[in-house]
Amino acid sequence: MTLTADPARIGEHLSRFASLSEPGPGVTRLAYTRLEREAHEVFATHMRSLGLRVWVDAAGNTLAERDGDTDRLAALGTGSHLDSVPHGGRFDGIAGVVAAMEVARLFVEQPVVMHHPVRFVSFAAEEGARFGQACTGSRLAAGLCGIEDLTHKQDADGVSLAEAMRSVGIDPVRAASQAWDPGQWAAFLELHIEQGSVLQTQGEPIGVVDLVSGSTRLRLQVRGRASHTGGTPMHLRADALTGAAEIVLAAETLANDARHRGTRVTVGQLTVHPGSITTIPGDVEVYVDVRDVDSDRQRASAGEVVSRSRAICDRRGLSLDVDLLADASPVVLPIWLRQVVSGVCAHRGTRYRVMPSGASHDTQMINQIMPSGLIFVPSRDGLSHVPSEWTSAAQIATGTDVLAESLLALDADLAGQVPTRAARSQDRGR
Repeated sequence: MTLTADPARIGEHLSRFASLSEPGPGVTRLAYTRLEREAHEVFATHMRSLGLRVWVDAAGNTLAERDGDTDRLAALGTGSHLDSVPHGGRFDGIAGVVAAMEVARLFVEQPVVMHHPVRFVSFAAEEGARFGQACTGSRLAAGLCGIEDLTHKQDADGVSLAEAMRSVGIDPVRAASQAWDPGQWAAFLELHIEQGSVLQTQGEPIGVVDLVSGSTRLRLQVRGRASHTGGTPMHLRADALTGAAEIVLAAETLANDARHRGTRVTVGQLTVHPGSITTIPGDVEVYVDVRDVDSDRQRASAGEVVSRSRAICDRRGLSLDVDLLADASPVVLPIWLRQVVSGVCAHRGTRYRVMPSGASHDTQMINQIMPSGLIFVPSRDGLSHVPSEWTSAAQIATGTDVLAESLLALDADLAGQVPTRAARSQDRGR
């Protein structure tokens, strides 16, 4: 069966979600805020209009289900997230949710008969920009996040994840104790923009992801001594910011040396106190993100960033405190699921490229409890997390067509080959 997504509908959905933003450039719709919940309700309303059953799980993830022709098979799933970074783009995550909405429409209006039920998901709190931890909604769904994480992780205003969840009507205790049942799921596919320039450079419309990078996130608290800029001679200073600046350059040097080929180290935020032009900085928070496709090298690199930072602080008469904000290992996605998507592309005559993902995604977490795959569509100039992030509606429509036909292929391939819901639940309890 050939299904064709409508770029105009996709564009309308993208524009509707982009309108739900705090003032300022780009899109700002942070995790566990009123605006994020409004976006989830837009998704829910669309799915209800198609006759699907809609609910919100304990973590604030919104799900919609279309029944299969039997209630014995586990569900196929697709979706992404609706939150953004501050002043980000309108496509990161949202493209995958819009693709899910369009697939749901195609399946209902054709109508498509499927053996498995299909669940369309909008994950909560995928971006780590607010609390330092990425993929909170999918982590909770996969049972990878406890109440301690929700209580201790805070945003720049000192609001904890747990407090933010309560502010939008989500119980963090319940969220941390009610993970998804793997027995209810057969497989999951996520569509996402690439957030890089490989597909555009190579002229390929589709990326089929084989590996998702891991990420270790650190907060380095550099402490010196605040004092008057005019009254304190240079040789008597304990300037936390000059120490932090040296740490930033040391991190860049580490990632560029021959031993760390493929490692990416980024300092994306410095918070300087007291923040006065006439006061020597006495305290600086340095936020470091270490990413790699090699798990051992990722953790070794993070450790080396810390050891080099300590040496710098010791030499400058500064102190250093280190907090681990989040840590996720690289994930190799199932080969057989990748082959299903590749086979669909080949059958359609759609060019594709097998490639890794440098960014984290909900798929990375959900793969811990069910086989999961990731489909990329191009990003113009490789830009993401900025207002100029851009993928055309036609490019998303092409990805949506591949997504829809991949779900149909999975439905045909897995029917009769995977355990029933009951059997999978029993296996989990063994």
